[in-house]
Amino acid sequence: MNAKYLALLIAPLFSTAALASSYTGPGSTPQVTTVAAAMEAADDAAVVLQGQIVKRIKGDIYEFKDATGTIKVEIDDEDWPPHAIDDKAQVKLTGEVDRDLMGREIDVEFVERVN
Repeated sequence: MNAKYLALLIAPLFSTAALASSYTGPGSTPQVTTVAAAMEAADDAAVVLQGQIVKRIKGDIYEFKDATGTIKVEIDDEDWPPHAIDDKAQVKLTGEVDRDLMGREIDVEFVERVN
């Protein structure tokens, strides 16, 4: 019983944090919207990219392309939409830049088919 009450008390804290991260007013950091901008963005920068997933590299790593270039994206199984997506489909990827010694990739949190 106590665990249920604790979960009910803590849940609003997490939902408030989620709402704060989508703030777009004064003082917010603008979202990155192109591959070229993502290649220059800081680690953990929010991104919303539109283009095509052109191929699977290995595991959950794919190559994504828009009009400005290509970048590796990591898409976990649970983040894919329920319908199939091929290399010609326009998609919108929402996630964040993951920067390390090997370069940059996008850690995708949401995949949406545009067409």
